[in-house]
Amino acid sequence: MALSDDQVERYARHIVLKEIGGPGQQKLLQARVLVIGAGGLGSPCLLYLAAAGIGTLGIVDDDDVSLSNLQRQIIHGTGDVDHPKVESARAAIAAINPDVKVIAHRTRLTAENAASLISGYDIVADGCDNFETRFIVNDACYHAQIPLVSAAVGRFEGQLATFKGWLTDEDGQPMANYRDLVSAAPPPGSVPTCEEAGVLGALTGVMGSLQALEVIKEVTGAGESLAGRLLIYDALATRFRTIRLRHDRANPLSGNRAP
Repeated sequence: MALSDDQVERYARHIVLKEIGGPGQQKLLQARVLVIGAGGLGSPCLLYLAAAGIGTLGIVDDDDVSLSNLQRQIIHGTGDVDHPKVESARAAIAAINPDVKVIAHRTRLTAENAASLISGYDIVADGCDNFETRFIVNDACYHAQIPLVSAAVGRFEGQLATFKGWLTDEDGQPMANYRDLVSAAPPPGSVPTCEEAGVLGALTGVMGSLQALEVIKEVTGAGESLAGRLLIYDALATRFRTIRLRHDRANPLSGNRAP
């Protein structure tokens, strides 16, 4: 697929990067990415994926925009309050880049519909706000062998990881999936929600942008995948650190693969 003159101009700063170039930009234009949640993380992730020229963006969200969302969910505006998030996100993406096809899934992702929702996408970016959905997304991506780029935030800290649990690492061991990071959901009420604990708005911008960056790397093959590692960002200290994620033999999803 040859790039048009407009596309060569639009994506010029990508094309001059030897790690991406024309072939990488073509991969982006052909890619299909599903983003779970059009909230604090999904907003910057969607905006940067749209600007990068991801050919098809799916958005899963069943919520409407509320005034309290606007402190961090930058894909929505004041005029979008009380309107579906997937529709205001669609409009924002269209204003950024007409190359992008948006598929709006105005529904809540559940164990019953997860497999059908992710089917046909190349990568899933999860920015949901609850453990139950994270487990469902992880398990569906694991079984479908679809890379999962997962981000989370709380107060002043963010986490980011890429999961490809069906693959093996350099030691021949299964790579980690989300259940190796969090084995079970905490008891109800033990972890405060964003509404209860608060979150710094700009923090979601940092983590959502990093999430988009990892998706772009997975699509183009640029750089080193984050798979097998967890990135932790402390916004108050302005400190990043990365830790190794290892497969847990007790993992209920993939533990049977351990020696």
